[in-house]
Amino acid sequence: MFACGTAHAVVVHGRVTDPQGRPVSFARVQLIQGGRSVAFALSGPDGTYEMRSSASGRFVLVTTSARLAPGIGESFYGGRTAVVTRDISLDPTAIQPAQPLLQSGLAGPMARVTGSSAYVAHDDLRTRLDLLDDLRLTSGATISQIGQTGSPAGLMLRGGDAQANAVLIDGVRAEDVGGGFDLGSLGSTAMATTEVYRGANTARFGGGAEAGAVSLATTRGNSAGPAFDYSGDGGNLNTWRDEAILSGTRQRLDYLAGYARLDTSNALLLDRFHTSTSVANLGYAILTNTLLRFTLRNADSASGMPGAYDLYNLVQAGRLGEQNLVSGVTVENTLGGNWHTVARYGVSRRREELFHFYPVGLPVATAGGTRYYGNPVTLRGANGYVATGRAAFDYAGPYPGRQDTDSSRDELSIQTDYALNRHAAVLLGARYANERGLAIQPVTLARVPLLRVNFGYTISLQGDIVRRVFYSVAGGLEKNHFAGIMGAPRVGLAYTPVRPGGRWVRGTKIHGDAATGFREPSLQEEVSSLYGLLTPAASARYGVTPVTAPRSRTFELGVDQNIFLEKLIVRASYFHNQFAHQFDTVDTGSLQGLFGIATVRPATANTLDYRAQGIETAVEYQPTHRLFLHGGYTWMPSTVERSFASNALAANGATTNPNLPGIPIGASSPLVGARPFEQPRHTGFFAVQYTGKAFTAAFQGALASRADDSTFAAFRDANSGNAMLLPNRDLDGGYAKLDANFTYVAGRHVTIFTQFENLLDQQHMAPVGYVSVPFTVRSGLKIHIGGR
Repeated sequence: MFACGTAHAVVVHGRVTDPQGRPVSFARVQLIQGGRSVAFALSGPDGTYEMRSSASGRFVLVTTSARLAPGIGESFYGGRTAVVTRDISLDPTAIQPAQPLLQSGLAGPMARVTGSSAYVAHDDLRTRLDLLDDLRLTSGATISQIGQTGSPAGLMLRGGDAQANAVLIDGVRAEDVGGGFDLGSLGSTAMATTEVYRGANTARFGGGAEAGAVSLATTRGNSAGPAFDYSGDGGNLNTWRDEAILSGTRQRLDYLAGYARLDTSNALLLDRFHTSTSVANLGYAILTNTLLRFTLRNADSASGMPGAYDLYNLVQAGRLGEQNLVSGVTVENTLGGNWHTVARYGVSRRREELFHFYPVGLPVATAGGTRYYGNPVTLRGANGYVATGRAAFDYAGPYPGRQDTDSSRDELSIQTDYALNRHAAVLLGARYANERGLAIQPVTLARVPLLRVNFGYTISLQGDIVRRVFYSVAGGLEKNHFAGIMGAPRVGLAYTPVRPGGRWVRGTKIHGDAATGFREPSLQEEVSSLYGLLTPAASARYGVTPVTAPRSRTFELGVDQNIFLEKLIVRASYFHNQFAHQFDTVDTGSLQGLFGIATVRPATANTLDYRAQGIETAVEYQPTHRLFLHGGYTWMPSTVERSFASNALAANGATTNPNLPGIPIGASSPLVGARPFEQPRHTGFFAVQYTGKAFTAAFQGALASRADDSTFAAFRDANSGNAMLLPNRDLDGGYAKLDANFTYVAGRHVTIFTQFENLLDQQHMAPVGYVSVPFTVRSGLKIHIGGR
C-alpha cells in the first residue's frame, strides 16, 4: 500500500524487514522534515514501501510496526527530483538495535551476525571523561592501565595483548605502526558509538586485527538549525572539564565542531594530567546518493609518570607528552539501491615524548654506572607473598633523559559491495598504507627511522539461506613490507532454529566464527629486538629468533536466546584462541644480570606462545521501557606454552627470590604452564539504568579476579639481586570498581549531573606496584541552545 505521488517530487523507497530479513507488512514509514511529517507510506506484503514529497532538503525516516520496536534513521538530503533508497530493519525490542559493521563491512541486524560484537552508545558516555569504564562492560574485555587518570591504558580482548587490536576512528586506522592504541588519553568528546568486535579479522583490516577490532564514531550534526552544547564540571583531585560543541544541518550540509579541556592533579605527587581535544565532522551531499565527509580528531595531552609507587615509595620526576591526530576524507556512493562504494583517504599522526627530568632516590655507584634506589618498602602481592628492601629504578639515566617516538600512517582504501539479490551480497576491497616511524635513542639521541609500505586486498561473500542460515566467508591477502605476503581467511555461520515470536521462549540463534590473524611488530619491538643484542650462540641457547610477525587463530561457538517476549536476551559463547610468536619483554635488570648488557630500554623477543580459551555469558533485560539491566561473566583459564622466562630457567637454573627459596619466578615474562601477565581468570560486569522523564540514574560495576604478573625487578635489589621479585601467580589484586551517575533535566535547556567513580575506593586495579585513581566525584551542568 503506497502513498499517492506528486510531480517533481523526491521519491523515497525501500524495504522493511525484521532481524532475520523477513518482510514486515503494514509498517508505517513517515518522512519527517523539520519536526513534521511531510509524507507517509505503509509497507506492502513484501515489505516494500514508496512515498513522495514535493519538499526538498533534509529528512529523517521514522518507522513503526505493531510487533516491532520503532526505528529512527539517520538524516539524509533529498533533492526535489531525487530517488532515495532506504532499507529499514526493525528489531523486536530496543535493547540493542545495533547495525554491526566491523565483522563484514556491511551493516545488518545483530541477528545476522556470526561473531560477537558489543556497543557503547553515546548516552552512556555523556558524563564520562573517557571510554575506559564503559569498555569494561564488555564480555571478554580487560583494561590495563599503569596508573591514574590519563596514564597509558590498553584494551585486551579474549587473551590478546593490548597491541593485538585494529582501532578505527571514523573508519581511519588509528593505532600505532605495528599495533597499540593508548585509550588513557582519549576523551569522550562528541563520541557517538563504540563497537568492539572480539575475534581475529585481518581478512578485512589487514595486519593488526589479531585479537579483535574497535571502531569509534564521531557524532554527526542532525538538528534542523544550529545547536550549541556546553558541558562544564568539577570535582575532587582538582579536576575540571569544559566542553563546547556546535552542530546542525543546512540543506546538503551537516556539521559538528567541538573542543574540550580536562585537568586533574590525580592523587600522587607529580602526576598531574591535562588534555585538550578538538573534533570536527562535516558531511556534504554532492548528489542525493553521493556523500562527501571530512572528519578530524586531535588530542594533545601531558601527564606525570610517577611509576610503580608501591615498589619504591617514591614518585619519579617524569612527563609523558602525546600528540594524536586522526583525520579522513570519505566519498560514499549508493547506485541503484544495491551497489554501495566507499573510498577513503586517512591519516594518523602520533608523537610521544617521554622526559626524565632528574633522579630521585638513593644513588649507588655500580660497575655499570650509577643506579638510583627507592625508599625501603614492604611490598605485598595479592597472593600473600612479601618482598622487603630497596628496588633500583628501571631507568638508570642519564638525566635529564628523553625518549621520543613518532608513528605516522597515510592510507588509501576503497570498498565496494553489491547485493546480488535479497539473499547474497559480495564485497571487494583494496587498501594501501604508507607507514613511517622514528625512534630517538635515549642515551645517544640517535634517530632510528622505519618505513613500511603495505598493500591489502579483501573479498567476502555473505548472505542467508531461507532466512534461517546466515553465512559470511572472507579472505584477505596482504603484501606486508615487514612480514611478506600473508593470507588471512575468516568464516562465520549462524543458524536460527527457532525464530522470534509471541511466546516466552522464542528466538534462538546458534553461531560460530573462525579466523586467523597477524600483526606487524611495533616500532619499539623492532628497534629493541633482543636478537640484535645477543651473539648467535646466546640466541640459540635462549630460543631467540629475528623479529617476526605475531600470529593468532581464533574460534568461537555461541548461542543467543530471547526470553519473556524478547525483553530478556541471554548470550553464551565458548572461545578458543591460539597466540603464537608473541613478544616477551626482557627488563633492563635481566639484561644486565643474564647477559651483562647495560641499557636503559627493555628488550623484546618473539618467544611467547599461549592459549586463551574460556566461556563468556551476558544478559540484557528490559522489564519496562524505563529500566534496563545488563550483566556478564567471562571465565578464561589461559595457559602459556612457550616463553623466554622458561627458556632462561632451563639455561641458567631457576630465577628465585633468595627469601622465597624453591619458588621459580618469571622475572620478565610468564613461565610455561602459568597464565599470561595481567589476564584475570574471572571477569564480570553489571549495569542498572533507570530513565525517567526528567531524572536518570545508573549504577554499574566491573569486577576482576587476581591475575599473574611480575614486579620486573630482577637483579635490582640493594645487592643487585632478586629480593624484590615475587611469585607470579595471582600477584595482581582482584577488584570491584563500582560507579554511579545521576542526571536531572532542570529545564528545557539545562541538565544537571553528578558522576561517582570507584565508590569502594579501590586503589589497586592496575598492575602490581601501580596505584589507581581513588574515589572521585564530579558535578556539573550541560546547556543546550538552539536546534530543532
